[in-house]
Amino acid sequence: MAQINPYLTFNGNCEDAFSFYKSVFGTEFRECMRFKDMGQAEGLTDEEANRIMHVSMPISKETILMGSDSLPKYGDVAVGQNLSLSVNTFSKEEADKIFNRLAVGGNVTMPMENTFWGAYFGMLVDKYQITWMVNFDVEKPE
Repeated sequence: MAQINPYLTFNGNCEDAFSFYKSVFGTEFRECMRFKDMGQAEGLTDEEANRIMHVSMPISKETILMGSDSLPKYGDVAVGQNLSLSVNTFSKEEADKIFNRLAVGGNVTMPMENTFWGAYFGMLVDKYQITWMVNFDVEKPE
């Protein structure tokens, strides 16, 4: 059975926000990667390269709060469009099934594919304008 977690997107202040959430929930980051750490900094300013590409932090036994910064070249993320639901699956087949069902009548923004960070991942906006990220960790995080 898949697990759903909130995914927040920020316009350059993800680190500040997650430091605040860390103090609220009294937990530590599981992951915190910057664009420059992932080999994705080509053509970015120093400020953009230092933005958060992905951060995750458990807030309960069942729930992980995740987030990232947007990059200016893609435009600012508007309030109300800065929350996505991330579905973590237990197999590629389950990821495909959920993704394909959510995509009916919606808009695929990134098809399911193997990524450089070791996941099988895709993104879409469903027919109700809800943004979804579907993920299967091909390489299990330690």
